Amino acid sequence: MSNTDSALPLLNWLKHYNREMLIGDSMAGIIVAIMLVPQGMAYAFLAGLPPEYGLYAGILPLMVYALLGSSRALAVGPVAIASLMVGTTIAPYASQGEAALLNAAVHLSLLVGLCLLLLRLLRLGSIVNFMSHSVISGFTTAAALMIAISQLKYLLALDIPRQLRADQQLGFMFQHLADIHLPTLALGLLAVLILWFSKARLGSLLQQWGLPSGVSQPLSKAGPMFAISLTAGLVSLLALDSNADVLTVGMIPAGLPVLGELSIDLRLAQALLVPALLIALIGFLESVSVATALASKQRERVDANKELVALGAANLAAAVSGTYPVAGGFGRSMVNYSAGAQTTIASLISALVLAVVVAFFTPLFYYLPKAALGAVIIMAVLPLIDIDSLRSSWRFNRADALTLLGTFVLVLALGVELGILGGITLSIGLLLYRTSQPHMAVVGRVGDSEHFRNERRHAVSTRSHILAIRIDESLYFANTRYVESFILAERAARPNIEHVVLICNAVNFIDASALETLENLIVHLRNDGATLHLAEIKGPVQDQLAHSDFFQHMGQGQVFFTTDEAMKALIFSHPPKAITHR
Repeated sequence: MSNTDSALPLLNWLKHYNREMLIGDSMAGIIVAIMLVPQGMAYAFLAGLPPEYGLYAGILPLMVYALLGSSRALAVGPVAIASLMVGTTIAPYASQGEAALLNAAVHLSLLVGLCLLLLRLLRLGSIVNFMSHSVISGFTTAAALMIAISQLKYLLALDIPRQLRADQQLGFMFQHLADIHLPTLALGLLAVLILWFSKARLGSLLQQWGLPSGVSQPLSKAGPMFAISLTAGLVSLLALDSNADVLTVGMIPAGLPVLGELSIDLRLAQALLVPALLIALIGFLESVSVATALASKQRERVDANKELVALGAANLAAAVSGTYPVAGGFGRSMVNYSAGAQTTIASLISALVLAVVVAFFTPLFYYLPKAALGAVIIMAVLPLIDIDSLRSSWRFNRADALTLLGTFVLVLALGVELGILGGITLSIGLLLYRTSQPHMAVVGRVGDSEHFRNERRHAVSTRSHILAIRIDESLYFANTRYVESFILAERAARPNIEHVVLICNAVNFIDASALETLENLIVHLRNDGATLHLAEIKGPVQDQLAHSDFFQHMGQGQVFFTTDEAMKALIFSHPPKAITHR
């Protein structure tokens, strides 16, 4: 493969391109474009921007990703979580007018793109590993709940202040139940019903009527288009915008986005840097997760480094287009894959279809009720509310469950950015707490074998003068006191102990604090009439110790290759007396 093919995966796919692949890409591209039209406008509203900017975000960025991306099916464009984060970030600039709001959104796109490219340059794509599954799940669930609640104001036609927290918005709604606009609510509920029916029932119903899956499946994915078409038709036919004061999208400027030069405000960029980094990380993590899941179904792999470049370039394209940050959407990507996308040609087709819609057909959305867009968003994010993860985490690992729940609460209480940072801090804090009290076990021999297991869990035999302790964690500053206290306590409980063997097969590194503690432990045991030995030390750890004076401090203490070797060598230092444990 040439360097050009390596940099542009699309060129490699085109070498084997055929008519069947084109048909699959064309079908998938058209279906995703149909989804993108209502979703793009809806997500722009979520970000606090005019609806056309959600459409712009699905044209040039999608084309750029199609050229550089390593995922055949990932559908890049405006997504719910990123839209929420953008809306939260740029909200303080709303008081300065729409121009300031748009300028902040464009700066975010630029910074997100640069952050992703910088991560690739520094080979720091693995930084997303610091966001555990529990943090992501808690954040996603809280964000989805916040998004759903924020869109209820469009279904109810209530003027709810944007700066209120989710619980405050709910309180505001309950206090103003008498002010709910019934015609708007009816349109919103109709859109919800259409979306639910399209997703849950339409496909199977059409197949029962004899339509082939190639027709029924695409139609079942077009629920958002059905919802906005029907509700917009009702508003136009019954003149609900004038007769019943139903709020509509209104006039959307026709024409493609103007590609212009960026006017960079360094002070604004500095203020937006941290939110941009978080948007970049969340967007990258979501995109790579979706792309990896889809690639695995075709027994392929996604190159995370290429995704950093492709998503970074796509966000730079968003900035050039004058719109807000983009990422790979889970729902659209699944639809893209299910509809038969074979390569990123499908994304190019989606972008071209969307460009035609933006250039010529935006006047058709004049009567589109905002309640329908709110319904589209609500139905799109409800699957992201993941209660099952909390249940399974609570049964499996309470620390993960606490991280998930803590992140969820922090995001709701403090907002998206502070909530994510708080969740990451909580996750790291619980990790430090857990490793500060590592599992340690006094072990004995299993029968006549060479295996040694925890005396509290297995029927094993030990020697009255030998204390063998297995340490199931690396040794570092946070757990050295705990380890030392455990060993000394076990030694004190067994006054006949002459040899203490530390089994270190789970120890991957030892820091300076732990080294000092081990040296002090040697002295404590020696003064108490016992000798410290080590067994099953890994090579890198032994190399570490060899670069210090530790082995000289051990005195008569020895380093054994295996626990069995240690027990056999030390057993004859005292008349053998076996003790059996259950």
